[in-house]
Amino acid sequence: MEEKIKLSPESFEALPKAAELDNEKIAAPSLTFVQDAWRRLKMNKGALISLFVIILMMVVAFGSTPFINHDSLVKSAPQYANLPAKIPGVPINGLNGKLKVSGEWVDEYKQNNVPNNKYFVLGTDYLGHSLAQRIIYGTKISLIVALVATFFDLTLGVAYGIISGWRGGRVDNVMQRIIEVISSVPSLVIVVLMLIVLKPGMTSIIAAIAISSWTTMARMIRAETLQLKSQEYVLAARTLGESPWKIAWKHLVPNLSSIIIIQTMYTIPTAIFFEAFLSFIGIGISAPQTSLGVLLNDGQKNFQFLPYQMWYPAIVLCVLMIAFNLLGDGLRDAFDPKTRR
Repeated sequence: MEEKIKLSPESFEALPKAAELDNEKIAAPSLTFVQDAWRRLKMNKGALISLFVIILMMVVAFGSTPFINHDSLVKSAPQYANLPAKIPGVPINGLNGKLKVSGEWVDEYKQNNVPNNKYFVLGTDYLGHSLAQRIIYGTKISLIVALVATFFDLTLGVAYGIISGWRGGRVDNVMQRIIEVISSVPSLVIVVLMLIVLKPGMTSIIAAIAISSWTTMARMIRAETLQLKSQEYVLAARTLGESPWKIAWKHLVPNLSSIIIIQTMYTIPTAIFFEAFLSFIGIGISAPQTSLGVLLNDGQKNFQFLPYQMWYPAIVLCVLMIAFNLLGDGLRDAFDPKTRR
């Protein structure tokens, strides 16, 4: 026969207070979605450095506008034409006012009788304009074009995608066919058509962006809306009689925020390159106005003899686009739930 084991009351002793607390400890702090995304973004050093670079360039481009003499951006000064960079106290050839001519370094500032207190940090172009001022102003123009593209993405693209995905059926089919028609027309063709109606410049570029830049955002938002509208919290809101606009603002937009932010970060460098390309080939912003594309176009004419006139705006354009792309990759990793550890 099996023996029965008798347990005394002493067998059921309570755990010490410290042991209870150890068992109830939470392994990680509770974080909101935004806090967790910021924590993950800070772990990506490349994205974090890119964020500070973008902020710095925006502050310099927009903050230095009151200190730039706009007349000096347009009026030519032949006595200061094609001067190399000169930074006081820097004894490096190429940055001290000297230019290599026939194998010898020549002080261009002395040869052109430039006053001692007059210097240009990044040199001058063939009309005597300060390259530093023109690059700063050109960066501002490129950022304005990028902000315009972002505006249409966040307004027209998001609204169009939500309406298309929410309504579905015949409305969705018609709206998607419209997007396909717009996407089938190259952006360059749209710009050329705008030039027939408008003059070359910012207006034609903005009009082309307003017509074609928002389609990618609309497609992504529409695809995600089709999934979100069948979720329980959306169905519950519809059952309670919430209006479609209120559901979109309270439930859809917050859950679409990650896609909106990530796609915006990729729209900005695309718009910057689009403006620079149009200005470079001569159908965008034209001289005497300035942009990074105009500076590249002017610099390539003298690239063999004065390479710095093209290198400086090219470096700024590359840094700007690389920074936005790295930040976009970092935000994608931070907001994507599949990469969470």
